[in-house]
Amino acid sequence: MAKKRNLYLKTIPVEEAREKYFTALESVLSVKLETIPVTESLDRITSTAIFARYSSPLFNASAMDGIAVTAEDTANASEVNPVILPEGSYQIVDTGDPIHPPYDAVIMAEDIVEVEEGVKIIASAAPWQHIRPIGEDIVSGEMILPSNHKIRPIDIGVLLSAGILEIEVIKRPEVAIFPTGTEIIEPEDDPEDGSIIESNSRMFENMVTVAGGIRHRFPPIIDNYEMIRDQVSAAVDTHDMVIVNAGSSAGTEDFTVHVLRELGEVIVHGVSIKPGKPVILAIVRGKPVIGLPGYPVSAYIGFENFVQPVLQMMGKRPEQLTETVEAAISKRLVSSLKHKEYVRVKVGKVGDKFVAAPLARGAGAAMSLVRADGFCVIEQTSEGVEAGEMVNIELYRSKDEIEHTAVIIGSHDLILDVMADIMPNEYPGMHVTSTHVGSMGGLMALRRGEAHLAPIHLLDEATGEYNVSYVKRMFKEPMALIKGVDRIQGIMVKKGNPLGINGIADLAKDGVRYVNRQRGAGTRVLFDYQLKQAGIQPEAIKGYDREMATHMAVAAAVASDSGDAGMGVLSAAQAMDLDFIPVGVEEYDFAIPQRFLDVPAVQAFIEILKSDGFHKKLEELGGYEVRNAGEIVEI
Repeated sequence: MAKKRNLYLKTIPVEEAREKYFTALESVLSVKLETIPVTESLDRITSTAIFARYSSPLFNASAMDGIAVTAEDTANASEVNPVILPEGSYQIVDTGDPIHPPYDAVIMAEDIVEVEEGVKIIASAAPWQHIRPIGEDIVSGEMILPSNHKIRPIDIGVLLSAGILEIEVIKRPEVAIFPTGTEIIEPEDDPEDGSIIESNSRMFENMVTVAGGIRHRFPPIIDNYEMIRDQVSAAVDTHDMVIVNAGSSAGTEDFTVHVLRELGEVIVHGVSIKPGKPVILAIVRGKPVIGLPGYPVSAYIGFENFVQPVLQMMGKRPEQLTETVEAAISKRLVSSLKHKEYVRVKVGKVGDKFVAAPLARGAGAAMSLVRADGFCVIEQTSEGVEAGEMVNIELYRSKDEIEHTAVIIGSHDLILDVMADIMPNEYPGMHVTSTHVGSMGGLMALRRGEAHLAPIHLLDEATGEYNVSYVKRMFKEPMALIKGVDRIQGIMVKKGNPLGINGIADLAKDGVRYVNRQRGAGTRVLFDYQLKQAGIQPEAIKGYDREMATHMAVAAAVASDSGDAGMGVLSAAQAMDLDFIPVGVEEYDFAIPQRFLDVPAVQAFIEILKSDGFHKKLEELGGYEVRNAGEIVEI
């Protein structure tokens, strides 16, 4: 080919060049998927949401070294009235051992005294003390990871604990890297006058790896038009992306732009960036081909601005940033002077301040790492922090992502996981984060300025009305209810309903073990109302004081035979394959200060509530009715 000089007609701004190139790529690129072993999935991107096959723990497990006992056998034990348990009435257990009926409590080894007859105890044991119930950490059927999530080491552990052995992920782009130039030599070659040791391609190899691609570096090609054309053309057929280094400028032997014009379409040649102007952005047979300048700094800047974003788009990989923010801690944290403690937290920006909500601190709570947005580090010299105190948070997520997150604290429902999965896919850059503390806990969080929305389902016994009266009583500022869903509440029982439970009254029968929700939960309020209507005292319900934080945890307790019945929503019963006795339909809504209605993430949340796609998901879950989801009622 005759030599000719490449003249730039004009250069364009980086943002314009990127937008122009990405627009062209969007019409030809498609995401490729593959299924791989979970053990090999580190740093891969999930293609869909992943749900647990198994609960963790798989069985009711001792949380301490000690003895497993029947709580009733220890009643009234005290220092002045010790109880001696004869051999055969207890079982020696270590931490992690399974607990089987008739035992329903564990006493720590240091709280017992061995005597000739057996063991002596000086304090009664509460039912289920020091026992990790099945599903305490992971509940079968719950979402473990959302789609488009970058898998971390802790995620792999949790996936395996939940019975997931293989996982569908987005295929990593295969990237061909071609150094060009007659004057370049390999680092191991002996240099001569005019030789340039080639190093850019080795830098690109590692930048491709960091960006989530698979690198394939080819030997240097001399400045020969036909050789460059033939090798680039062949690489396009076998790779997802091609990088050509050098030969992109205005020299008479800079052939790259002419090659790419022959093979495909050059979208951009030249950008307003210094150094790094002679960048070539092309598409050849539906594949991105990028020509980068030969000077190392120019090559690096070109890669950062164009190759890396394209790889992120192809692999659906989020940009990873490490940041620290100052946030108000939402709960008092007491810590020991013996340790430097890392407390996992959820983080959101509510109004003009960041708020950090602590997650489970137990050593076995692996899911708290998956759910965490960052760490609050309590130094060894500190005994803790007070609620409302400003603390430094080391973030997992980017500050920008957190600032575009709707913070939800309140009653639990499976639809919150569905919303969290839909939001970033339907509204890129927007996110939902939820913490489950019950309806009243959510309203209190709203009052303290720690959340945008509080999901609630609180029945006013006097009026039979849901939610409105509670919001009116608790808030002076203008409030609103975003209407959510009508959901069926009922009694969850084992498959086949072996105890013949048909209603609230049957829960007071001898031998029926009930699993309750925590105080302040809307389900607990409804249950107490139903008891009052039936003329049943709480003391008549065995297990009334045994509390769980979510519907799924109650369902897991019933499914594992550590309880016979518990109140919850139909979707939780179906997820755990339980029978269900309907009690009534309730209104599950979202309380919100009116000043937050214009927050972009809240606006996206409202639109999802109204969407057909969300309503279809509800039909799949079962147990929900949609009448006026997304409607705003001012209070």
